[in-house]
Amino acid sequence: MSQYRQIITKAVVAKGRKYTKSNHSISPAHHPTSILGCWLINHKYDAKKVGKKIEITGTFDVNCWYSYNKNTKTEVVTEKIRYTETIKLKYRDPDCLDDNEIVVKVDQQPNCMEAYISDCGTKILVDVEKEFYTEVIGETKVTVPVHPDGFSEDDEDWDSEVDEDEFDDIKTDFIEEKDKESSN
Repeated sequence: MSQYRQIITKAVVAKGRKYTKSNHSISPAHHPTSILGCWLINHKYDAKKVGKKIEITGTFDVNCWYSYNKNTKTEVVTEKIRYTETIKLKYRDPDCLDDNEIVVKVDQQPNCMEAYISDCGTKILVDVEKEFYTEVIGETKVTVPVHPDGFSEDDEDWDSEVDEDEFDDIKTDFIEEKDKESSN
């Protein structure tokens, strides 16, 4: 009989990471005079495996607070941005059996790096950054050594009970001495 066995188990067989910067154009109702703030909220995404890549499609809302009419009035413009990101995978185990389970984590939520007025003065440009991390889980084979004598209950000591003899070894003199000192 062989000294090794092959076990089929689930493991991370591929990984990928992608950091992106993008620029989006927002069309407010009025010509902006200045940008007062910009927030990205309501990020939602879905991912699927396509060949040896992960394709992420998602949306987020851009809320941009701006002034207009020579800084005498303000307004918030909201636009939904749709995006698609493709992440290349680095396979550690190219011979995996079933690699359809994916895990996608957002390392950096969509974040506004800068918002500014376009050169033509009618639009607001928003620079956005985001980062994703992906793992592909698949079935793979692992080879393990086999103990020639098999498994015995004596091989592992799971006994955590305290024997009566161990109680006799506990020195309790310090407890009495401490009590005498505190009563003086």
